[in-house]
Amino acid sequence: MENNSHVEMPALSPQFGVPDLVVVVIYFLLNLAVGIWASWRASRNSMSGYFLAGRNIAWWPIGASLFASSEGAGLFIGLASSGAAGGLAVAGFEWNATYVLLALAWLFVPVYLSSEIVTMPEYLQRRFGGERIRVCLSFLSLLLSIFTKISTDLYSGALFVQICLGWNLYLSTVLMLGVTAVYTIAGGLRAVIYTDALQTLIMVVGAVILTVNAFHQIGGYHNLEEAYLAATPSKIVPNTTCHLPRQDAMHLFRDPITGDLPWTGMTLGLTVLATWYWCTDQVIVQRSLSARSLNHAKAASILASYLKMLPMIAIVMPGMISRILYPAGAPSLAEPSLAQGVSCQRTSRVGTGAHLGKCSWTIGLSRALVQGN
Repeated sequence: MENNSHVEMPALSPQFGVPDLVVVVIYFLLNLAVGIWASWRASRNSMSGYFLAGRNIAWWPIGASLFASSEGAGLFIGLASSGAAGGLAVAGFEWNATYVLLALAWLFVPVYLSSEIVTMPEYLQRRFGGERIRVCLSFLSLLLSIFTKISTDLYSGALFVQICLGWNLYLSTVLMLGVTAVYTIAGGLRAVIYTDALQTLIMVVGAVILTVNAFHQIGGYHNLEEAYLAATPSKIVPNTTCHLPRQDAMHLFRDPITGDLPWTGMTLGLTVLATWYWCTDQVIVQRSLSARSLNHAKAASILASYLKMLPMIAIVMPGMISRILYPAGAPSLAEPSLAQGVSCQRTSRVGTGAHLGKCSWTIGLSRALVQGN
């Protein structure tokens, strides 16, 4: 009896080839160029100019930034690994955000704009009075950002770098943080939003190419369900079922009694949590408040809602395919191993750039630097 299955993963990339190096260099140069350009145009003479980009940002970069702000490396790896372990239902977390984003633009943002606030702690102070509630929310927001957002983004990004690119974890982390700090500190929210827009473009293009290549590996979408349900590890623990794919893997809405992600919780219970994140979190609200008008804020939320429909196809399904290609692997490594197996084998240079973009060091550092009090 085997108690521990051997994880058969692709070997680490020992060296970058010239095409791989070109992709990484282009990514860094584009990111730095966009950040410096946005910093040069930014108004840093006032708090509103620095923290809200002068309230003069168009709808499309805000919509892209709203999407990028929630699509860190942790979410990419988390969705892909959950898809590998349990199927499509985890995409409900993304689809739930589509209508909550509309609530942000139509219900919450008008109130925030009429209050003329810069940060959410400032809104609570004006709404309820007193300095303590403002300090308390500021401290709580920073604490949660450090321990639940920034740290997970950094680690999951470093995990991808280690598996696919073979870089030293700590050196690459410091390098990317340093590059990001150059324009984030200088340009404020404007630099963050425009670099987020670049990250969104890279993520969407790269993830789509990676998805197409992944489906090509299994012979097309029509083979997904059959191949996934047959993807069991070669070494298992007898008399157990935890290694078997779920029979409802292709169901987005699952039974409220037997489902691992019941539809009742995914549609009703999750909405409460999603409302906090999308409608009251400083990182999200700050971007909506930077819009040049309420109409631009609404258009940004609509764009972000459409973008949030993509992860089921471009993240969750590739995670399921990773189980098919590497049935003995660990689900937590689903996305990095698929990226290495598909992107790093010369089939998708943009796929490598997408994973670099989604590592979300830009987003992580911006949370620390632009989180107002």
